[in-house]
Amino acid sequence: MALLFGILLLLGLCGNIISENTSEALDYELPTSKYETEDTYSPGPISVLFQMVRIFIYIVQPGDFPEDSIRKLIRNKFEVSTVYDEIAHYEIGVILCVILGVLFIILLPVVGCIFAICRCCNKCGGKMHQRPKENAPFQRRCLAISLLVICVLVSIGIIYGFAANHHVRHRIRKSQKLIDSNLKDLRTLVNEAPQQIDYIVDQFNTTKEKAFLDLDNIHSLLGGGILERLKPKVIPVLDEIQVMAKAIKETKVALENMNQNFKSLRDGSQQLSNSLSAVKQNMQNSLQGPECLLPQVSDICKNIESSLSQLEGNPELSKGYQSFNDIPKRVQVQTTNIVAEIKKLLNTVGSNVKDATKDIPIQKSLSEFNSHMDEIEKEIKQKLHRAEEVDSYWWLCSLISCFLLLLIVIFFYLGLLCGVYGYDKHTTPTTRGFVSNTGGIFLMVGVGFCFLFCWIVMILVVLSFVPGVNMEKLICEPYANGKIFQILDTPYLLNKEWKYYISGMVLKKPDIELTFEQIYSDCKNNRGIYSTLQLENRFNISESLDIHKHTDNINNQLERLDIKLGGIVLLNEEGKNNLKEFSNSGIDNIDYDTLLAQSKTSPGKVNLLSFSYDLDTKADRLPPGQLKQSMKSEAQTIRKIHQDQVLPMEKTQVDVQKNIKILQRTSGGLKEKVSKILQSLDSVQVFITNDISSVIVEETKKFAKKILRYFEHYLEWVELAVTEKMVPCKPVATAMDSAFKVILCGFIVDPLNLFWFGIGKATFLLLPALIIAVKLAKHYRRMESEDVYEDFAVSGTWHFTL
Repeated sequence: MALLFGILLLLGLCGNIISENTSEALDYELPTSKYETEDTYSPGPISVLFQMVRIFIYIVQPGDFPEDSIRKLIRNKFEVSTVYDEIAHYEIGVILCVILGVLFIILLPVVGCIFAICRCCNKCGGKMHQRPKENAPFQRRCLAISLLVICVLVSIGIIYGFAANHHVRHRIRKSQKLIDSNLKDLRTLVNEAPQQIDYIVDQFNTTKEKAFLDLDNIHSLLGGGILERLKPKVIPVLDEIQVMAKAIKETKVALENMNQNFKSLRDGSQQLSNSLSAVKQNMQNSLQGPECLLPQVSDICKNIESSLSQLEGNPELSKGYQSFNDIPKRVQVQTTNIVAEIKKLLNTVGSNVKDATKDIPIQKSLSEFNSHMDEIEKEIKQKLHRAEEVDSYWWLCSLISCFLLLLIVIFFYLGLLCGVYGYDKHTTPTTRGFVSNTGGIFLMVGVGFCFLFCWIVMILVVLSFVPGVNMEKLICEPYANGKIFQILDTPYLLNKEWKYYISGMVLKKPDIELTFEQIYSDCKNNRGIYSTLQLENRFNISESLDIHKHTDNINNQLERLDIKLGGIVLLNEEGKNNLKEFSNSGIDNIDYDTLLAQSKTSPGKVNLLSFSYDLDTKADRLPPGQLKQSMKSEAQTIRKIHQDQVLPMEKTQVDVQKNIKILQRTSGGLKEKVSKILQSLDSVQVFITNDISSVIVEETKKFAKKILRYFEHYLEWVELAVTEKMVPCKPVATAMDSAFKVILCGFIVDPLNLFWFGIGKATFLLLPALIIAVKLAKHYRRMESEDVYEDFAVSGTWHFTL
């Protein structure tokens, strides 16, 4: 079993490998290879026949796997005499079958010789004479049907033989491809190990780069963390101060605007008063003229004069924000040296990791295994070539035996065919036809071949039966249920000085419980070879690449982060004084309702536009002349005064109203607001001065924990990858299954058992077929003589003639 030797060699070489750990940063996926060999095997529809043969084997040999006997045999260095009784008891069914086969082999040619001699002496049915019997037709039919049924059963057995022979021939040719795929998978397994180790080591650089990135961004991560912790306390106060500052600004602008508006209103009122006075004077002069003395216009002039009386005029926060927002920048400046030292330390750790990987002798061990693999492959090819040659001889012998039996059955079929269809019940034995006689001859030829070849075929059956049954019961079945591993795992069995053989071979520590069964089960589940072989007892990968001794140094460097954020002033004394002066300015004591009501008063006593239109109406009632023309001119002047002076004053009044409302809004509860803001400001300033150090410590610890967590997470991944995923040994279990379950049991043992089962059944069934054929041939062959009965005149007398 060169392939099995290669598997065990791989396990042994694993004991010489010393591995190492690396680090990990985020999420990684260990690269794995795809294997060619399928881990399942199905023989196809012929498996039903294999199962039928196993049932027969269980009937022949129903005993359980003789674990104790095999252990005793191994301990006594395979001296059969020490377990002869146990072997005989276990093999009793096989022995009985072999005895029957040997008796068949011995007796059949002897009986054949005796039968031939007897026939030559006209005995044993050799005399061509037949006595007529009343039940002859019934006897003939029963013999024919019995022979037909037996021939059908024999034919089925021969078909089993042909199927088994073809299966062996077909599968053996595929063995080379299966072996090549297994060897390729084992090479892939070997080549996969250094790639996976390099991948694990390389991930330390990824982890380190991630840590470097966080260290470079310490201003946003650590400084930003401190900033976020302070924001809930500082920002609301600063926002209130900002709102108050905005209110102060709006108040100042509103006051300045009101001042401008009041000045503009004073100037406008004076100008309006002067303009209206001039118009009034002109109109009075015109009304005192001689034209108003006329009776028809005197009333109009008085009316205009009476209305002239209406033409008269009517009487440092941004610095607080900057100081607070400068925290991340100050953090970065104060941590520059510490960050550089941490990076230097991480680079040193990376160098140590790379140096440690160079000490792993895995390449040498794997190269040694590869050289053995070449030798194993060469040896397998040589043995496979020999196996193909042996298979050719076996195939030829099996084919000849199947054809010999088939020839016998064909003669029986031809005998039955010719005998049945050529038989004429109206003919006498001496007058039977040619076809019937030929049928009888075919049956006797078949009988002759039975005596000539069946004992030879039985030799082949016995020679295949003994190893076939024992390999099924002692190798295939215990391999399938795992009992063969339990035998190998028996303490001190394979080596009297080692409690567990595989642990002594791989780990050099035979007291560690490492068993074949556990290795096979773990490899079937595709576990890593490190965990499967318990290599932590041979070399500890975690200790070889132990980064914990460096994490303490990293943690110490991070704890040295001493950040000072003193001098943060949200609002200086000057700003506080400004707020106090603003609250004490008395702006909140102004009677804004009175001001607002006064600002809504019209600039004049009357609406000048209406007055001018009324003056025009009255002027139109005057007779043409200088007076009418004068009134018309003054009306136009009044409208111009309204347009140029009254309307701008009204617009200014609207602006005054807006500013009054602004002042009214900003001055409401001014003292209370300012007092509350100053209290909150003092509270926050005390917190920043006294308690900011605790915030810095907490955020520094969070930042350090985040950096260290990268490496802790990496180590957790390394431990999982190395122990469970690195170099999964499923190809080892697959190779073992290919060697035992597929090639040995599936390609050789199962077809071998099916062959002897089918051919053996056919050969044994030919014994009754032989006897029946001899008897049946008598009914079909043409006889040389027969019995004739004739009646005479004298009653009670008869004469017999030949």
